[in-house]
Amino acid sequence: MKKTVLIVVIVAAAVAGTIFADKATRIKAKPHTRMSEPGAGTVAPDFSAKDLNDKDVTLSQFKGKVVLVNFWATWCGPCRIEMPWLIEMQQKYGDRGFTVLGVAMDEEGKSAVAPFIEKERYDVGGKSVPVNYPIVLGSDALAEKFGGLLGYPTSILIGRDGKQIKRITGLISYDEILQSIESQL
Repeated sequence: MKKTVLIVVIVAAAVAGTIFADKATRIKAKPHTRMSEPGAGTVAPDFSAKDLNDKDVTLSQFKGKVVLVNFWATWCGPCRIEMPWLIEMQQKYGDRGFTVLGVAMDEEGKSAVAPFIEKERYDVGGKSVPVNYPIVLGSDALAEKFGGLLGYPTSILIGRDGKQIKRITGLISYDEILQSIESQL
């Protein structure tokens, strides 16, 4: 009986500690300040990363376009939710000077990402379609160029002038992403 009580007390203390630590380290975001997040208004850092065909891709290749740099991972549930949205936005706005640039952050790199991209299909407009935007293999060093990541997905919207417009951490609504992109086209 004493062991059971002790175990319950230890578990309760661990849960309470976790809840306290979570609340103490949580960033308080206010909807009306999303546009003034770190990096907004500064020139996006250029970088070079390998795509799934081992070719170098640089952010500067997209100069003059509106770019949504999307940090994601194959194991990330919210990332999978937004992927059909990103595919649709690429279809809808690609010819108007917009592109999504997916940055896969899986530790296993290409061995995890390439089969995932090759296999996965998403329902977009009633059709089963693959990812239609460029995917590069990310790293912690690349993420640090954008100020680091607090979680996945993290997206940075970059305007035609190369300046960071908006940073989105976590899953937000389809309409909010769409409105942000449309405001730049």
